[in-house]
Amino acid sequence: METLLSQQLQKDWYTTDEVAEILDKAPFTVREWCRLGRVDADKRASGRGSTQEWIISHEELQRIRNHGLLPLPTLRCFD
Repeated sequence: METLLSQQLQKDWYTTDEVAEILDKAPFTVREWCRLGRVDADKRASGRGSTQEWIISHEELQRIRNHGLLPLPTLRCFD
């Protein structure tokens, strides 16, 4: 794992699969973190068609490793 991270220190962006491998998590878990706003991630076009995939910055990966996930966004109820 450290070898993978040291080889990729120069990368600006990581795919969810790469982040999953670095953090020893399932790719589905990392995608859910992105979808729920627990990770600051962006979408980019991938392959063909209109499909987009999540990408995570090197700075965000370091933040996750040092401080953990962002809190879940709170839902506001209006009575």
